[in-house]
Amino acid sequence: MSFLANKFFREKKISISQSNINLIINKCNGDREFLENELSKIELFLYKKKNIETYELSKLINLIENHGVSELVDSCLINNSKKVSLILNENNFNNEDCIIIIRTFLTKTKKILKLANNYAKNNNLEMTVAEAKPPIFWKEKEAVKLQLQRWKPDILKKLISNINQVELELKKNSQSSLSILMNFIFEQISPKA
Repeated sequence: MSFLANKFFREKKISISQSNINLIINKCNGDREFLENELSKIELFLYKKKNIETYELSKLINLIENHGVSELVDSCLINNSKKVSLILNENNFNNEDCIIIIRTFLTKTKKILKLANNYAKNNNLEMTVAEAKPPIFWKEKEAVKLQLQRWKPDILKKLISNINQVELELKKNSQSSLSILMNFIFEQISPKA
């Protein structure tokens, strides 16, 4: 199955990491037909594109059925501890999901940092959100506004550094990746002294 997936991405000239290919294969549970369906879905999604981000991949192959990884990350970044707890309690995350979640954290935090820098310059929340490139989907606007009010650029830079460290820890200690990720998430939503 690994050969099939690698061949597909090579032939389509799609840039994707080996860990993401492994993730797709693991989610297919050894079912070749399911893998072919997932690869077709990815190909359709990537029309006129040549790379896929981890968060896009997670949405595309439905890694988490009840709540999206995006929803977990957004809830954490707006400090909605009740929603974070609900999502964590309703899902059974595995080691592969931990990498997807931390990479989604990184991607979203970088986007918030870019917006936070603009917000610091113009001091207009509505304008910052309205002029965002790429545009913010209407369902996400309120969450983004709350994130911008909570996070300042210098703190976001520290968070990005912390996220990178957590990803390294996840890769080094795959057996304890769920514990490492949960500690990181709870650290973000716990009240700061």
